[in-house]
Amino acid sequence: MTTTTGSTTTPHASASGTWTLGGELTVNRVGFGAMRLPQRGEALVENAVPRDRDSAIAVLRKAVELGVNHIDTAAFYFSPTRSANELINSALGGSYPDDLVIATKVGPCRDASGAWGTHARTPAALRGQVEENLRQLGRDHLDVVNLRIVGTDSIAERFGALAELREAGLIRHLGVSNITPEQLAEAQAIAPVVCVQNMYGIGVRPEYEDFVRLCGEQGIAFVPFYAIAAAGRQGGATAPESPEVLAVAEAHGASAAQVRIAWTLHQGPHLLAIPGTGDPAHLAANVEAGALRLTPEDLTLLNDLHHAPEAG
Repeated sequence: MTTTTGSTTTPHASASGTWTLGGELTVNRVGFGAMRLPQRGEALVENAVPRDRDSAIAVLRKAVELGVNHIDTAAFYFSPTRSANELINSALGGSYPDDLVIATKVGPCRDASGAWGTHARTPAALRGQVEENLRQLGRDHLDVVNLRIVGTDSIAERFGALAELREAGLIRHLGVSNITPEQLAEAQAIAPVVCVQNMYGIGVRPEYEDFVRLCGEQGIAFVPFYAIAAAGRQGGATAPESPEVLAVAEAHGASAAQVRIAWTLHQGPHLLAIPGTGDPAHLAANVEAGALRLTPEDLTLLNDLHHAPEAG
């Protein structure tokens, strides 16, 4: 196997290849997830320990230097004193790169203390969340807004409300998150969908394979979350790593996290990775993973793990 990571050259996100959202927004396939940026430790919890503001801003600026032009965020990504959107605005606002695509999401609600509330379901509540994202990011429109769903009930009213905001010019493109194929079809009957964000990774939701393939056939980006953390979810990659992933990592001089990112990208040209971190070294390693080319033997080993009971 050929070693493609661990080099002394500066990694660049362009090595991962590109995908074009909605026929107009071209992004490098390794992006950046802002969920962990406002705090240390487990994300999206009340009383989270805030991350140092200057270091968080530095990581965002470094990501752009490394060619990252796709940032995933949300207004509900915050700690008691840090907001992911505000950090993005402080780091890049006023001079946002022309090619930078910021994707946010609406639906989940948190109060000022960080406690979770009922998902926004009415057009007025969703518009309020869109306007809050606009305010925090300092923009007059949002590149991509994902409707985050819990449950399998109809999403027509909620997605329709966002489609109206798209027609009004507040949103350029729409996506959906944590949804079923049936919900995707329901959304597509209302307005174009450029991306699907669902939990997916080695050993995580192998039953989504047909759904992932369907998205590619329809020109829709599939953007997995928790691709590195797997079952650890917002707590991070805390479980012992599998021997199969470690074997592939050792053969390539890479880390297990890099192998998981690379496997994600190998699932199709429409797969976009959004690993998140507040650590500059981890950021560089995540970007570098876009250059890791797995062999057919690697993929057979990892695909078998993906389908094994209790894998990941």
